[in-house]
Amino acid sequence: MKDKIKILTVFALFFAATQAFSWGGRGHAAICEAAVFLVKNPQLKEYLQNKPHMMGHLCNVPDIYWKTLSPEFRKAGDPGHFINAENLGLKISEIPTDYKTIVATYTGQENKSKDNKKIFSVPDELGSNWWRAEQFYKRAIADGQALKAMTTPTGFKDEQNEELPFNKTFYSMIVNLGLMGHFIGDASQPFHSTSDYDGYAANHGGIHAYYEDSCVAYFDADLVARIVKKAKSLKNPKWTSQKTYIENMKAFSEVALEDLKTVLKLDPVTTPSVIKIEKGMSLKTPAERKPASVGFQKFEKIILEEMARSSYLLAHYWDEAYKSAGEPQMKAYKSYRYPLTPEFVMPDYYDTSAKATEKK
Repeated sequence: MKDKIKILTVFALFFAATQAFSWGGRGHAAICEAAVFLVKNPQLKEYLQNKPHMMGHLCNVPDIYWKTLSPEFRKAGDPGHFINAENLGLKISEIPTDYKTIVATYTGQENKSKDNKKIFSVPDELGSNWWRAEQFYKRAIADGQALKAMTTPTGFKDEQNEELPFNKTFYSMIVNLGLMGHFIGDASQPFHSTSDYDGYAANHGGIHAYYEDSCVAYFDADLVARIVKKAKSLKNPKWTSQKTYIENMKAFSEVALEDLKTVLKLDPVTTPSVIKIEKGMSLKTPAERKPASVGFQKFEKIILEEMARSSYLLAHYWDEAYKSAGEPQMKAYKSYRYPLTPEFVMPDYYDTSAKATEKK
């Protein structure tokens, strides 16, 4: 019995620490690869269409590389993957758009999802997904604008010189566009817009990884093509027509959260999950459910829809960023540099205790 409790406790702590994961490696890569084929600007598309693999890799960096860094960077970065409006007692539509205002207003207030608990850290308890995505959007625009004043490479030596200002800045622009894709991907996963991120409050405990990873594994080799086709069928969604980036992300998360009831209804649970409180500890036993091959059959349609939304929105903002940057010359960049381990970027929309970036 002691061993069982120990296992369950570790299990609970594992999920508490991994709330930030979304869609798994295959899902994130597929969303960003599909976005390449949805870009409308001819110059940008011509550059990206030979690099869907690279954009897919960049969109996984916040999960597969940044999460291996020091606890200091994990603490700063993890809130960027989710939004938990319930903790503030708000609906998604009611969340203010200025993050520093939210921090000032709600720090020390009651956490509406936890009895007798105060909000010690707004980033940890609300999350900051929309602002994290916007941060990389702004960074990409700034890089693109800076390119306009830089001398383009001439000859092979310049083209492969990673320290040449044009090459460094162009590389940074593309990296920021790719990193943005991860957080837009997060936003389409319904369990990233609720404090019940693993379904325990609804007796569906353990659904998070089952839904976004185990079931996604059963898509066939044509997943990217199916996402592209589905995304092309979307017509003027409301989450691309709001006044600001944050307002679009807010509308996007609202749509994702609307899927939650459907996902829970489709979940092939055979035995509900259980939470027991023993000696002040919350012990979680996940739900028993049918194999992921069965879950895939039930979730296939809605997962495809959610991924298509992310690809559509990402391509929209790649186009918007390139336009806002003044459409810098893409053909001038011919470096073979590949972004294996981009440096961690600190959030800039609220005050963090750690200021440096970690490089490798």
